[in-house]
Amino acid sequence: MFPRPIEQASPAAQLAYKIALPAALILWLLPLLGVAMTSVRPASDLAQGNYFGWPSALAFDNYISVFRDSNIAQYMLNSFKVTIPTVIGCLILSTMTGFALAIYKFRSNLLIFFLFVAGNFVPFQILMVPVRDLTLNLGLYNTSAGLALFHIAFQTGFCTLFMRNFIKALPFELIEAARVEGVTEVRIFWYIVLPLMRPAIAALSVLVFTFIWNDFFWATVLTTSAETQPVTAGLSSLNGQWIAAWHLVSAGSIIAAMPPVLMFFAMQKHFIAGLTLGAVK
Repeated sequence: MFPRPIEQASPAAQLAYKIALPAALILWLLPLLGVAMTSVRPASDLAQGNYFGWPSALAFDNYISVFRDSNIAQYMLNSFKVTIPTVIGCLILSTMTGFALAIYKFRSNLLIFFLFVAGNFVPFQILMVPVRDLTLNLGLYNTSAGLALFHIAFQTGFCTLFMRNFIKALPFELIEAARVEGVTEVRIFWYIVLPLMRPAIAALSVLVFTFIWNDFFWATVLTTSAETQPVTAGLSSLNGQWIAAWHLVSAGSIIAAMPPVLMFFAMQKHFIAGLTLGAVK
C-alpha cells in the first residue's frame, strides 16, 4: 500500500533517484532563477534581446530604481493593510466557529459544517460580477477594507475546516473536567482550548498570509488605483503599453516575495508542528 523507502530499493533505482531528484529540483527552480537573474540584468541587455544569457553587468541598482521609479512602497503598504486584517479576522472567526462545531452537538451541526466546506468548492471566478456589484453598492469598491472583508468571508470556510478538525482531535476529557469544576464555556475556550491551538493558529496564519499576499485576481477586480492596489496588482503597472520594464518587474517581484518567505521561516517550527500534529498517535 505504501512505497518502500529508497534505501530498500535496488542500486539502479537508487542511482536513478539520486539523478532525478536534483534534476527535478533544478527544473522547478528555473523560473525563480530566471526572475532573480533578470532582476539584476541591465535594461540594455533586455533591449538587445539578452533574456537568458549571462548579464553584461550586475545591475543591483534595479532594486533601488523600483522604489524610486514606481509606487512599490505604497503597494507593499496596501498589501499589509489587506493581509494583516484578513489573517486576524479569519483566525478570530474560525477559532470560534471551529470550537462550536467541534465541541457542541446540535441538530444542524453537520449541515453548518458542510456549508463551510462547500464554500471552498465554489469557483471564485464566477463570483467576480456579484462581488464587484456588492462592493459598489456598499461603497467598498477600490478600498482596502472591501478587499479585506471579501477575503475574510472567502477564507473563513477553509479556516473553519482546519480549526474544527484540530479541536476535534483534542482530549475532550479536559473540557469535561473543566465543566465539572464549574468553568464557564467562554473561559474553557479562552484558557483551555485556545492555548492548545497555538500550533494550528501559527500554521493557519502562515497559510492565509501567503494566500492573501499572493492574490492577484481579486486585487485587480476590486481595486484600481495606486492608493489601494496590493503589490501583486501594482507590479503589473510597471509595464506600459509600449515599454516593458521586466528588470524592474523582476526586482519588484523578489521584493514582494520576501514578507511571506520571512514569515514562514520565522514561524517554521510552529508551522510544521501544526501541520503534523495528530499524524502519529
